Amino acid sequence: MTHALVLRTAGTNCDEETMHALKISGASADLKHVQEIYREPELLHRYAIMVVPGGFSYGDDIAAGKILANELQYKLGAALRQFVANRRLLIGVCNGFQVLVKAKILPAVSDLSAGQDATLTLNSSGRFQCHWTTIKCEKSKAAWLNNLPKTFELPIAHGEGRFVAKDKDTLAALEKNGQVVFRYHASNPNGSNHDIAGICNPAGNVLGLMPHPERFITKYQHPLWTQGKIADPTPGFKFWQAAVDYAKGIK
Repeated sequence: MTHALVLRTAGTNCDEETMHALKISGASADLKHVQEIYREPELLHRYAIMVVPGGFSYGDDIAAGKILANELQYKLGAALRQFVANRRLLIGVCNGFQVLVKAKILPAVSDLSAGQDATLTLNSSGRFQCHWTTIKCEKSKAAWLNNLPKTFELPIAHGEGRFVAKDKDTLAALEKNGQVVFRYHASNPNGSNHDIAGICNPAGNVLGLMPHPERFITKYQHPLWTQGKIADPTPGFKFWQAAVDYAKGIK
């Protein structure tokens, strides 16, 4: 069976939903506090999937995800780099996406010594966005997601979800490398560059996205389910099932 790890710390609030999504998708899932992993980094080797879930880690003090990003970078950097090099799957959702970007794990289009390639900053609307939105799934280096529907809905809930690359060359590299996995479709709720809602690393096994696939794993979570317009399996369920299926091939 595929073994998955979900991290938690002060302020995370999507850990239980993520655990449930992984379990119904066929994985065994452990929920561990980040301090457990800092004490024993070798624990990472037990898992084929690691998820940094949504929420407001450490109250999003300084900037969304920044404190947890610093901790992962400086306390777990070597272990995480080995985890990724071993082709294991690392997923960051919403706050987790913010963490991976600010820890310089994503988008990884330049050498880490060159600094941070991108950030997730305040929505262009100037307010917290909490609603359903339509996203488009691109053919990307995250090929394990290429069988998702072309467009589908997922909920968002963030105040700092606007993806901004450091320069035009970085954006061009993301597009050329096939690292753009998801885009906002029809409308861009936060003003992200190139409508970007999710990206991966050049190898395709590190993924970050702002929408919440763990909040749409059954049709009953969609506001229109009573009208009979929503069917199972949902795109959110298919997302997590695809992750588990990918991880089955990891030794």
